[in-house]
Amino acid sequence: MDFAYSPKVEEWRSRLLQFMDEFVYPAEPVYHRQMKEAGDPNFVPPIIEELKREARARGLWNLFLPDDEHGAGLSVLEYAPLAEITGRVPWIAPEAINCSAPDTGNMEILHMFGTPEQKERWLMPLLDGEIRSCFSMTEPDVASSDARNIRTRIERDGDEYVITGRKWFSSGAADPRCKVAIVMGVTDPDADPYHRQSMVLVPLDTPGVTIEREPTVFGYHDRGGHPVIHYDHVRVPVSNLLGEPGSGFAIAQARLGPGRIHHCMRSIGAAERCFDLMASRAKARVAFGKTLAEQGVIQDWLAEARMMIEQARLLVLKTAWMIDRVGPKGARVEVAAIKVVAPRVLAWVADRAMQVFGGAGFTDDFPLAAFYSMGRWLQVADGPNEVHKRSVARAELQRYEPGYVPEPYPYD
Repeated sequence: MDFAYSPKVEEWRSRLLQFMDEFVYPAEPVYHRQMKEAGDPNFVPPIIEELKREARARGLWNLFLPDDEHGAGLSVLEYAPLAEITGRVPWIAPEAINCSAPDTGNMEILHMFGTPEQKERWLMPLLDGEIRSCFSMTEPDVASSDARNIRTRIERDGDEYVITGRKWFSSGAADPRCKVAIVMGVTDPDADPYHRQSMVLVPLDTPGVTIEREPTVFGYHDRGGHPVIHYDHVRVPVSNLLGEPGSGFAIAQARLGPGRIHHCMRSIGAAERCFDLMASRAKARVAFGKTLAEQGVIQDWLAEARMMIEQARLLVLKTAWMIDRVGPKGARVEVAAIKVVAPRVLAWVADRAMQVFGGAGFTDDFPLAAFYSMGRWLQVADGPNEVHKRSVARAELQRYEPGYVPEPYPYD
């Protein structure tokens, strides 16, 4: 087996690494300073738009989209090492190259299921980085890991749909550039559980749309937030339906598969940065007459971290390879597996790095606490670990004949 990146991927990696070194890493302190001075957690710091202009001028734009016309024409496997690089600075780099969640997933389903009019109004501005979007599926009053529980109603009234319900963790909705939500709700309560829901496009300035509050995650307020949105008899044209009536569940699965692996790709990059910080700190600090790097327990953590990162990366690449060949549905078991593994690895490595840093690791002087929050939060976002592990277990059990019991060894 050949694990080397192709010349095409190496060329993209070289360009992206140069952009990171020359622009993104130097922009980090500027970003944090501009955010602090603004005093607004949803402020869009000017440095972001500067980075976007530079990235686009360098052709580092919409790398996630395999479409040659609007994207870089990269396969999922080719995109994986690039997304990993952006994960080293997840609050800046993905947005700088227009590859941020939830916009990437929303662009993909608009690209796949949108009408020409929907693409013109929403997809093109998203591809150009002019607006942002959010995905309103999760609800506060039900276990949304089972999408069949969704209660938000989307009822037809003549040439309009009327949307009534409450969503939360509609990530990015508080960003002033967020102009549209993709809302999932029940259109036919009498249909079977997988065909009750539909998705509609809802401009956020539509009467009846109210952002009620913005919960923090581990005390962090991600730019754009994870708001609670109340859709109070919101009316939109029937033409805002995405796909066909009753196709919401299928569209969600088409969206969440690639979206989940993108999170995992970035998680590997974040874990690598935690590893770099941990190793550098261990070699620089002295305790009990030796550097931390000479302490056996620290060496054990470093070894475990390196092995875990390498294993997770290989599973990410295998999953990407599967998606390219059999699609997200055919790779659903691999997607479920890596969605458990990658965030868990990130949280573990970040946790050990914080321990090596001591008290400093828990402050905002270093990004480790933010990385830990990211790794822990991703064990629930886009489906909790337990649901994904159930999917893996069920797939494995299907490979065995029911009732089969192996014969004992004939010891007599």
